Parts: sequence; structure tokens; C-alpha cells
Amino acid sequence: MDWPETWDRMAAFLRSVSQTLPQKPDAILVVSGHWETAVPTVTATAQPPLIYDYYGFPPHTYHLRYPAPGSPALAAQVQALLTAAGIPNAANAERGLDHGVFIPFMLAFEAADIPVVELSLQHHLDPAAHLRIGQALAPLRDRNVLIIGTGLTYHNLRHFMGQDRDSDALSHAFDAWLVAAVCAPEAERTTALKQWEAAPGARICHPREDHLLPLMVAAGAAGRDRGVQTYRDTVMGKALSGFRFG
Repeated sequence: MDWPETWDRMAAFLRSVSQTLPQKPDAILVVSGHWETAVPTVTATAQPPLIYDYYGFPPHTYHLRYPAPGSPALAAQVQALLTAAGIPNAANAERGLDHGVFIPFMLAFEAADIPVVELSLQHHLDPAAHLRIGQALAPLRDRNVLIIGTGLTYHNLRHFMGQDRDSDALSHAFDAWLVAAVCAPEAERTTALKQWEAAPGARICHPREDHLLPLMVAAGAAGRDRGVQTYRDTVMGKALSGFRFG
């Protein structure tokens, strides 16, 4: 399999992201599927290191660099908004950015000149709680902070790496459901995402929902803005999508 060609369309999409924004963000708040804590926690270091949280890859991938600054000021704003919403939270002044952040950002924000703060998922992975977190953080959008959720809309690695027509079909059914849900009006979108496990093929596509929940935070922050599907691809038989709000 030609891996670079397999992911070329996704790479092209990521490289186009910054060009589609109405203006350059003052900072980015990002939720990755690779950090879970008991309460929502923000990185609060001015110079976040990188966390090479993957195994068995070529040696050069452990020397990648993404020297974007952090923003203790944004971390404090996030905490203040969560506290005002009655959501317990914390800050971590030592943790850096995991590969769910720096790998896509190396393409999407190549200059690494926008401050980045990462927000954790909660261990319980409750969709309603993550939608509520997003709702609490919505005011950041008016402060020119870009809120991003990274992950994959299909994340069953056992089926991803194998040839399985049944799971291919279920991935397309789930993707169609997800597109309809995300692009629906706010109330309908929120209800659907809370009940995502009832979607066709849901637990085949996401045996564990860590890669789906960052989307919940972004959707919660979207308010009345309807989602728009900005990326669509089929990779190794599996349907993948990307969205933006506003």
C-alpha cells in the first residue's frame, strides 16, 4: 500500500484550513483524543513540549518539531469560563502537546506562530458533558480564539488495517448519520450527538469514543452555527469526514 498517497487528500485538506478562516486567530484551543483526565484540564505552559505518544514509527518521527508557544492567559480564561459554568477544572503547567495536536497542526498551521492550549477529555467520555464543556467555552470565539477538535470520525484500527466489506459499509452508514447530525440545527444536533451510540454502526466505528468526543466540544461551542462538511474521503474503505462551524 502506498501510504503517502493514501493520506494525500487529508494532508491537502489540513493544509487548506488556515486559508479558509476569516482572520488569523489570536490563539487556538484544541481538544485531542489523546489526553483524558478526571476533570477538564488545560495546558498552562508558555512553551509546551511535544509528547511523542506513538510506538513503532520511523526514528525521524520522534524528532519532529512544532515550536508553537502556549498561552497561560488563554488557559486562565478557559478555567474561568468552566468555573462560571459550574464545571470543575484544572491546569497542568508541565504537560505538552500530544500527536493528536502537533501532527495535524504541522500542516494546518505550519508557521507555528499561533499560541496553542490543549484541553483534555474527561475519563468518563460522556457526550453530554463534553457538549456542555463546549457550550461553556463558546465566548472564546468572540475573543478570536479558534476552537478545534482533532480525531477521526472512524476509529476502529483493527478494521481500518484489514479488508472488511461489512465494516466498510457500516462506516459509510455512520458517516452519513454523522453528517446529518452535525449539520442539523442546534437543538437537533445536540440531541443526536448525545445519542450517537444509537447511530448505525456506531460501536463498530468507535469501539471507544475518544476520537469522536473532540467533535462534541466543538459542536457545543458552535451555538446556532450549523455544521458544514468541509472534508470527505474514503481511506482504506472507511468513510471519513471533517466539519467546521461558522
